[in-house]
Amino acid sequence: MKTGEWARDPEGLYQYSRGGVITVARLIELGVPSMTCYRRCRPGKPWQRLLPGVLLLSSGVPTRRQLVDAALLYGGPDAVVTGAASCRRQGLRALPVHPFRVHLLVPLEHKVGSSGHVIVERTTRLPQSIVLDGVPLVPLARAVLDECRRLGSRQSVSALLAEAVQRGLSPSELFTELDAGSRRGTAIPREALHLIADGARSAAEVDAMRVWKLTGLPEPRWNHELRDETGEYIATPDGYFVKVRLAWEVDSYDFHFGKQQYAATLARNGRYAAEGIVVLQTLPSRLRSEPQRVADELVAAYRAAEARAHRAA
Repeated sequence: MKTGEWARDPEGLYQYSRGGVITVARLIELGVPSMTCYRRCRPGKPWQRLLPGVLLLSSGVPTRRQLVDAALLYGGPDAVVTGAASCRRQGLRALPVHPFRVHLLVPLEHKVGSSGHVIVERTTRLPQSIVLDGVPLVPLARAVLDECRRLGSRQSVSALLAEAVQRGLSPSELFTELDAGSRRGTAIPREALHLIADGARSAAEVDAMRVWKLTGLPEPRWNHELRDETGEYIATPDGYFVKVRLAWEVDSYDFHFGKQQYAATLARNGRYAAEGIVVLQTLPSRLRSEPQRVADELVAAYRAAEARAHRAA
C-alpha cells in the first residue's frame, strides 16, 4: 500500500494480516504510522493490542486461532506450538480447563520472553514441526509431555497420557521423549506412564493401580477379558484376581447415569454372579479422595473371596 492509502481503506489492511492479526512492524511497512497503530488500540477504538508489537484489526473477543497466530507472530519465524494448544490441534481432549495459553518453543538464542497468553520456552531441542492448517506444531509426544511437565495434578497427567496412548502413541515413544528432555517436572508423568505401560487404559485405572500397591495383595490381571467354558463373553474387569475369582470394577457414576448404561452394568454383574465371580465396584473419585479406605475394602473383598474359594474346594 502507498503511504496514506490505508487511511482511505482501513479494511484493506486485513488482506495483509493472518486472520486479522498483524504486527506493528508490518503495519508500518504498509504506511501506518507507529503512533497511529497504538492510538487505534485505545478503549473504544477499532483495534486492540494482543501482545507486544502484535495487534488485532478488530475490537471483538479474539478467537483461539487468532491468539495462536498472534503468539506465532510474537515468537518469530522459528517458533512452534507445543503443550495444550498443540495437543488440542492434534485431536486430544483430556486437557484441564484453564485460561487459554499458547506454549511456544523457540531456539535458545532467541531473546523473546513470555508475555500475556504466551509461554515462551527457549530450547536446544527444537523439533521438526508438523504443519496443520497453517500452524506449526511439535510432534504429539513432545506436546503431551511439555504439557504434563506443567500440570501439577496426577489425575490430569494420567488422563492426558492415557488418552495419548489410546490414540496411538506407544509408552516407549513417550518414555524416549521423557528421557530426552529436562528432568524438571517429570516425576509425576514418569510414575503415571509406568502404570499405563503396565496396562492402565485411563486415569481411573492409573489411580486403581496406585491404590492396589497399598494393599500388599497379589497383582491382578489388568483389563483381562473373561469368558465362560463355552467361550461366551463375561466381562473385562479393570482388575481380576484369578486365584480367588474377584473382579474389581472402577465404575463411574457419570457412565451409569443413563438407563442403557445402568442396564448394561446389571447384566454384567449378572454374568459375574452366574459364573461365581465376586465383584467389587468402586467409584473413581474415591481412588483419589480416600485411597487407603478403598485399599482396605479391596483387601476385605479379597479375603472374603479367598474364604469362599476355600469352602468351595
